[in-house]
Amino acid sequence: MQSENGQTVSIWMDSADVPTYAPLATSLRTGVAVVGAGLAGLSTAYMLAKLGLEVVVLDDGPVGGGDTGRTTAHVTCILDKGYAETEELRGEDGARLAAESHMAAIATIERIAQEEGISCDFVRLDGYLFLAEGDTRKTLTDELEAASRAGLDVELSSTGLTVGSGSLGPALRFPRQAHFHPLKYLAGLARAAERMGVKIYCGTQITKVHGGDLPSLETVDGLTISADSIVLATHAPINDVLGYSSRISPYMTYVVGLSIPKGSLPPFLAFDTEDPYHYVRIQQEAARDVLIVGGEDHKTGQADDMDVRYIRLETWAREQFPLAGELLYHWSGQVHNSLDGLAMAGHDLVSPNVYVITGQTGIGMTHSTIGAMIVSDQIGGRANAWAELYEPNRVPVRGLGELVKEGLNVVAQYTELLKGGDVSSEAEIPAGSGAVIGWGPGKVAVYRDPQGLVHRHSAICTHLGCVVGWNDSEKTWDCPCHGSRFDAHGQVVNGPAAANLEPVKIADSR
Repeated sequence: MQSENGQTVSIWMDSADVPTYAPLATSLRTGVAVVGAGLAGLSTAYMLAKLGLEVVVLDDGPVGGGDTGRTTAHVTCILDKGYAETEELRGEDGARLAAESHMAAIATIERIAQEEGISCDFVRLDGYLFLAEGDTRKTLTDELEAASRAGLDVELSSTGLTVGSGSLGPALRFPRQAHFHPLKYLAGLARAAERMGVKIYCGTQITKVHGGDLPSLETVDGLTISADSIVLATHAPINDVLGYSSRISPYMTYVVGLSIPKGSLPPFLAFDTEDPYHYVRIQQEAARDVLIVGGEDHKTGQADDMDVRYIRLETWAREQFPLAGELLYHWSGQVHNSLDGLAMAGHDLVSPNVYVITGQTGIGMTHSTIGAMIVSDQIGGRANAWAELYEPNRVPVRGLGELVKEGLNVVAQYTELLKGGDVSSEAEIPAGSGAVIGWGPGKVAVYRDPQGLVHRHSAICTHLGCVVGWNDSEKTWDCPCHGSRFDAHGQVVNGPAAANLEPVKIADSR
């Protein structure tokens, strides 16, 4: 499915009654200001409201308009890095707390859906971790032992998950996992929060964050929001004082949805051990089921073969699931991976009374909920057993090698300032596409809309000065350094950038 501007649209977008909200019209003072109306932000607002606090939520787009609306909504304790590697990075206690917190997050989503009467297709089911082609059984046995030490009820199945006449196996089976419809859940969460007095404002772009005894936010329109506490739940924090962008790595991930006969496969979650891994689930629709398969990840802004990645993903899906039929959906999303595979949630220690939830990796549904639980406890003055594990200022000693590797990757992207543009003239850019023209800091991001009108913006990312690149699949300008994304007209889509790309006059582009 595609929108009018050619962007791919996820399976969730046309099947949820998500409420809409007006922009903020005047400056205000509140108890807690939450920036971000995705799962992390609205979960935090809901939990704070349950504590009796005054809460305002602000977002530059609609509720769920960011990556919550593009997730595949695996609600799981199966970690991106696995329990064996997590044990190496954070110790046995860290792995145990990670397992405990993710299982608690699954239970929290289930409880909220039940208590608030949110019809969101929440289903408990089994999750499977199966071997990628060429991987060894030892990968599974090591993971089984580590997951068991972490307190999880996991078993090794020689047959794994039955698929038609074959199987995805051998595999580890993780019981009591879940999936749901993320936007239906988010819509119910927003309404429940509203009933408790939470004010939600969309179309409100925050450009500055000030910490202190009375922290505040500034909007692009010059309004000010003062609060006792501020929570940045914007996927990538727009307040980068603590250097989050150097400790989380942005990746694009791709998804296809294929028709399968209704009831032909049981509900399940599955991940393989490939790097990057594939991930699979089923979503039921009225007349059919949809096999949702994701993978083919790459660093944001560092690939231009998106169409080929969709093809490879579809091919893999059909090889594993021969019953797959028509291609119904395809879309992409962005994940932010931390050095140790665990989210960053809690106090921003550089900015007093500011809290962050970021680095949710590929399992953002549980990580976002864990982040909301930690932050709401901290603001409410309650102890949280997981706070130290997820504290935002950590740099795991055993993750320093990864930090250096990612840092070198970022440095390499700045060499684009020394190179020529993608094309030599605007005449080479077809309608509905974009390209970078020019040299150095004067590079221009040029978009020619479907009507042939040309739109020019600075190609220099407003975060830390990298050169953005055109993403023809999503019609966005993507930053290869820290993952900021801008729409075709230079408006911020994803942080850490807080400001839009600067417009460029014709005379300036020559």
